[in-house]
Amino acid sequence: MVSRRHLIAGGLAGAALAGLPRPVLAANAGSAAPMAAPPPITPAEHAARIARGQQLMQQAGISALLVESGSSLAYFTGIRWSRSERLTAALIPAEGQPVVVTPVFEEPSVRETLKIAAEVRAWNEDESPTARLAQAMVDRKATGRLAVEPTTRFFVIDRLRASLGSGTTLVSGEALVNACRQIKSPAELALLGHANAITLAALAEVHGAIRAGMGSAEIAALMDGATARRGGGGSFALVLLNEASAYPHGSHQRQVVREGSVVLMDCGTDVHGYESDISRTWIFGEPSARQRKVWATVKRGQELTLESARPGVPVGSIDDKVRRFYEAEGWGPAYRLPGLSHRTGHGIGMDGHESPYLVHGDATPLAPGMCFSNEPGIYIPGEFGIRLEDCWVMEDQGPRLFTPLSPSIDRPF
Repeated sequence: MVSRRHLIAGGLAGAALAGLPRPVLAANAGSAAPMAAPPPITPAEHAARIARGQQLMQQAGISALLVESGSSLAYFTGIRWSRSERLTAALIPAEGQPVVVTPVFEEPSVRETLKIAAEVRAWNEDESPTARLAQAMVDRKATGRLAVEPTTRFFVIDRLRASLGSGTTLVSGEALVNACRQIKSPAELALLGHANAITLAALAEVHGAIRAGMGSAEIAALMDGATARRGGGGSFALVLLNEASAYPHGSHQRQVVREGSVVLMDCGTDVHGYESDISRTWIFGEPSARQRKVWATVKRGQELTLESARPGVPVGSIDDKVRRFYEAEGWGPAYRLPGLSHRTGHGIGMDGHESPYLVHGDATPLAPGMCFSNEPGIYIPGEFGIRLEDCWVMEDQGPRLFTPLSPSIDRPF
């Protein structure tokens, strides 16, 4: 359940339709002033994540988990660090204190975001960080089965393998990491809700500022500014105009706003490491009958996603249901164009795209605490595309939106 100290239901025009889940929004979401953010994840919660990971390792017969820089390192340890050829990573043993390896000259900076009790073993430029990790495994009695976080780069694994003894086997840590990260805590849900509220409010502001003759870059700059004024961190703003909207990630051909233009905006921001992802599509001027029909079909696809989401339901079956509806409307079949060429949605949290995915064949059962995007677009090459996207959390009673669905093509906010 989302903490009501930070999030409240309603608060913006265009709330979800009757019978659909109510959105959760920051209390001052409609204001252009900075929006007070929920607190970041606490050291106590990071420590609980380590304990949960260690419990799962012990149950699975895994000796340790290797996590290099990236969102999973931030998830478990709090360390926010970019990847480079110089390795910064954590070894989390099934029992005992984690070990962090990082270059000597980076250690003070790395410690600034470290939120757990951990030993830091710094390495000099002429030394091997993987040898440091191998020794840490011996010291922690963690030789045996080493699980590797799934985004770890090959050169790290290759050099580590050369430093390890014959008694250690490398295995995938994907299931272990997913078991920890897929279910969001109340503190994570508060941050996700706040990030989405910022993005929706910024989108609504930009909608009213678009003028004929503007290009994608100009509109994206407006969105970045509106997001920053509300306290959003790093942000993205994908602006697709006219025919470019028929391609989910756009075109390099310059497009400008004119009467009848399709304006598709896919935007997000970061709040203490948690991401938003919202898309809105509208027409600059009067929509055509064909644009209205496609828009209404996509809106119904969003509603079907929410109507299908219940605890225990395989996530891939949601994509199947939306796709069957689209096919009955003459789109597709399956992932073919014109129609819906990408998945219906994706998990979201510290990464904009996380597992599990609302895609055919993903059998992961929905569970309370899982968070997803809901974005079943329709794309017509040579004409235009429509995408509507909102994020939601699975609860015991059903899905709960972070933002209200777009009311209509004429009133998108």
